[in-house]
Amino acid sequence: MPKLNVEGVGEFEVPAGKRMVLALEDEAHVDQLHACGGNARCTTCRVEFVAGEPAKMTTAERDVLAARGVTGVRLSCQILCDHDMTVRAISRLAGSGRPDAGKRPADEINPQPVTLVDK
Repeated sequence: MPKLNVEGVGEFEVPAGKRMVLALEDEAHVDQLHACGGNARCTTCRVEFVAGEPAKMTTAERDVLAARGVTGVRLSCQILCDHDMTVRAISRLAGSGRPDAGKRPADEINPQPVTLVDK
């Protein structure tokens, strides 16, 4: 099982292939935002990688980050936990002013079909 290390929170074993946004919620118990329900539209599920950043990203992640001019972060809703990673959870419900984190994302990466491209 891959290990997900969340700075300031701890290290957690995660089922291989689980979406990072769900691992942050379920295993790490982080109040990670995902306002669009994990569909790569809102960019509220941002994380910063400390180590183990995947070399590829979905086209949906690439396109939404580029459209918003965002660099240096990744979308946890578009990343599968398939190897050891260390991240900073920077998009948290606490202090956001939002009433909730958002609708729980599906187990599979959306939108489909998922195409991985070099980041």
